[in-house]
Amino acid sequence: MSEQTNAPLPDGITYPTLVKRVQSIFIDTVFIVGLTFAFSAILSSFDSVPDWLRMSVFILIWVIYEPLCVTFGCTLGNYVLGLRVRDNNNIGEGINILRAALRYALKVTLGWISFVTIHSNSKRRAIHDLAAGSVMILIERK
Repeated sequence: MSEQTNAPLPDGITYPTLVKRVQSIFIDTVFIVGLTFAFSAILSSFDSVPDWLRMSVFILIWVIYEPLCVTFGCTLGNYVLGLRVRDNNNIGEGINILRAALRYALKVTLGWISFVTIHSNSKRRAIHDLAAGSVMILIERK
């Protein structure tokens, strides 16, 4: 069962398993929650911070973290596990902010459903990857 391993494919590219991707999401979620608490503590040190500002910071952290990090390299979870999001047609290139935002919006909207296609294609692309024209790869650690 090659779908369950991280063995390199003939083209030299390795695609991560669902388990690796879920581990990455878990790390990112813990990090985002930590950021949320940190910003909450910072805002609490000021007198009379408007609720709209608190809510805006909270939404901003949750909405821009992944698309911004994916565009400029990788999220913390991706970094720790050696995962990268790349353009499906050019593995050497990342994806732009609009494609990263589309990918993230679908991933959040569909939730676990987005991952049902991972085992149905050789590149283990989830629905959000198919829609954004992206692919997730494993990089070699040096």
